Amino acid sequence: MTSLVPRSARSRRTVAAFGAVSAGLLVLSACDKPTPLATVTVGSKSVHSEAACYDDGKELKSEDVKDCLKDKTDAKSITVDPDEKVRFGVDPEIADKGWMLLVNGQPFTDVSKKTYLVIPGMAFFRQQDGSSASSTTVSLLEAGKDEGAAKATGLWTFKFKKDKDA
Repeated sequence: MTSLVPRSARSRRTVAAFGAVSAGLLVLSACDKPTPLATVTVGSKSVHSEAACYDDGKELKSEDVKDCLKDKTDAKSITVDPDEKVRFGVDPEIADKGWMLLVNGQPFTDVSKKTYLVIPGMAFFRQQDGSSASSTTVSLLEAGKDEGAAKATGLWTFKFKKDKDA
């Protein structure tokens, strides 16, 4: 049985299909691998974020971490009622390395290997002098251990705004 499609047309379609597949693979290989996610939930509201600083799980230089703590331009924002609980959720690969919370750049919790942590909302707005702040920056620091010493490998930052109705 002879084909009704000329041989040259089949060859062009084969080459075109091969070219499309090759171009698609090239585009996919150029994409950056997404960073693990961190999620903050307050009541029924949630925000999640990829890392502000991350190098595929490799140790970050302390200068880079300090710069990331200062740069809050991409920080996801959420309104927090001080009477609500704030829930933090992390991808298992973050939990496996260990992580801790920083409030305004200062350590707030010990290192945890859990994927989920709950803290009362009012804890994030207390100032050291006893006054109350209207907003605060909360960062999640992935702190893996290498030969016994903590190594910063990722940083996620969130902006908490105190609920004015609270």
